[in-house]
Amino acid sequence: MGIKSLVNIDDYDKDDIYRIIKSASLFKQNPNRNLLQGKVCATLFFEPSTRTRLSFETAVNRLRGRIIGFSDAATSSSTKGESLKDTIMMVSNYADLIIMRHHLEGSARYASEISPIPVINAGDGSNQHPTQTMLDLFTIYETQGTLEDLTITIVGDLKYGRAVHSLIQGLSHFRPRFNFVAPEELHIPDKYKTFCENHQIPYKEFTEFSPEAINSADILYMTRVQKERFTDLMEYEKVKNIYILHNRMLDDSKENLKVLHPLPRVKEINQDVDANPKAYYFQQAKNGMYTRQAIICDLMKIGG
Repeated sequence: MGIKSLVNIDDYDKDDIYRIIKSASLFKQNPNRNLLQGKVCATLFFEPSTRTRLSFETAVNRLRGRIIGFSDAATSSSTKGESLKDTIMMVSNYADLIIMRHHLEGSARYASEISPIPVINAGDGSNQHPTQTMLDLFTIYETQGTLEDLTITIVGDLKYGRAVHSLIQGLSHFRPRFNFVAPEELHIPDKYKTFCENHQIPYKEFTEFSPEAINSADILYMTRVQKERFTDLMEYEKVKNIYILHNRMLDDSKENLKVLHPLPRVKEINQDVDANPKAYYFQQAKNGMYTRQAIICDLMKIGG
């Protein structure tokens, strides 16, 4: 069997998803093990990151592996004109696995095709963020007891939100229903609506953050409007605070509802929501470490 990477959530089928969820739940019970002793993982972050980078690094450290890499492209040889190919080939000489975030869509797929070691996509432009999706699926399963037949309301930047795009594809195995809440400028791209139609996934589109979209949901998935994706800052200013979730807006929501967010948040979830037991975004972020432990070990064929 050849080198396996995780570039797109479609690299995992339904059985793979359940296998990673089971493994992540075991790591949550006991995250400190010696499974990566003697292994080196490289984190190549050409774009800024806090949660993703730190959770990957903590995942490796708790498994007794070593980390090399950079968290700022300005400190890498790409500033000297080194190509992505040369960076990948050079780093693969030193490490057993590469974790990469890059601003160009398709960069992770390209890296996986040339790399002699596994590559994990930690976000490529506005395209995909598969490990975020896996931690989201783990969190949904943890809070709902199932992934099947759930109503998911996704709010905010549905145009550029790579976590949103991956989540739609990841949930497609489990008969979801979607409510897409976004302004016209940030509505869900047509290719993801076509994806839903081809997979017989029902969806509704809203431009208003309505009680219907909130109260019908099992999961309310909030996202920030991503300033860094806008070429016109006037357009960003128009939509940056268009949807803000306040605690009172959850009064008539379902008992099992959980509010998720890939973080960082700006103003789209008011801090008065934080004390509500339906708020689960900080626990969701913590789940990222266990899920990434599971994915790393799976790709490196190391049993947990």
